[in-house]
Amino acid sequence: MDPTGPETTTMYYDALSLPDPDAQPEFYAGVPVKRFLAWVVDALLILLLCLLILPFTAFTGLFFFPLLMLVTGFLYRWATLAGGSSTWGMRLMSIELRRLDGERLDGGTAFMHTLGYSLSMAFFLVQFVSMVLMATSYRGQGVSDYLLGTTAVNRAG
Repeated sequence: MDPTGPETTTMYYDALSLPDPDAQPEFYAGVPVKRFLAWVVDALLILLLCLLILPFTAFTGLFFFPLLMLVTGFLYRWATLAGGSSTWGMRLMSIELRRLDGERLDGGTAFMHTLGYSLSMAFFLVQFVSMVLMATSYRGQGVSDYLLGTTAVNRAG
């Protein structure tokens, strides 16, 4: 049996490129919803981390809490994406980000993806376009994904 054929019952991942949504739709099944749920989990984790950090700032962090959330969120996303190509929320939802060549994100790509996400969150129109693209595009890619050649897929195996 050809592992790349449509009759495959288990997911097969070709590390030379991203999976084709037509030939292997199981890699993209439910990913936009999972991405949203992962975002909610990650936002809650970042909030919890910030609340844990507050006492170490002698509670002066309350005066710059949005900045604390921004910096903590950036570091959290960058570290988790660089360490496993997915945030903890994404891992909980069994999805991960992959580069155009099919490989997991390295530290540089994770940094750029996190920077793109942070910038898109700063501008409503860019974030709106990103959400629409994730919900409607061929591979469910957002603006940062298009620029970097990355996409979220269901974990193989």
